[in-house]
Amino acid sequence: MNQPICQIGRKIYPGQADGEALVSRMGISFYGGVDPDSGVITEAGHDLQGQSLAGKVLVFPTGKGSTVGSYILYRLKQDGLAPLAIINAECEPITAVGCIIAEIPCIDQVEIEQLVTGMRLAVDADSGLLKVLT
Repeated sequence: MNQPICQIGRKIYPGQADGEALVSRMGISFYGGVDPDSGVITEAGHDLQGQSLAGKVLVFPTGKGSTVGSYILYRLKQDGLAPLAIINAECEPITAVGCIIAEIPCIDQVEIEQLVTGMRLAVDADSGLLKVLT
């Protein structure tokens, strides 16, 4: 049996999560790019347009857009529509603050190029550990 693929990243916000990956090769703007009422990515032309981030381990290079995006993440969490965890190549302040106030496990400094939608990921943000389970 193959051993799980592991990476160590940097903890942004602690916690653990295990779930299906939703992977983007593009930055995400939570304000204007994600519908706060549904958790669906609405940004025109985005590689995840029309997909829900609710209950997924959301993987994307970095965030973008308005600082209001932090509060969109918080609102998504309050409404049960947030991702289980966020994995970034480079977490910028908007995503970091959103994860902190919404208490979403988050790590960055991870090589995301080999991660694909549908993989099962285990995130231990306390230690910065990301495991690809399937």
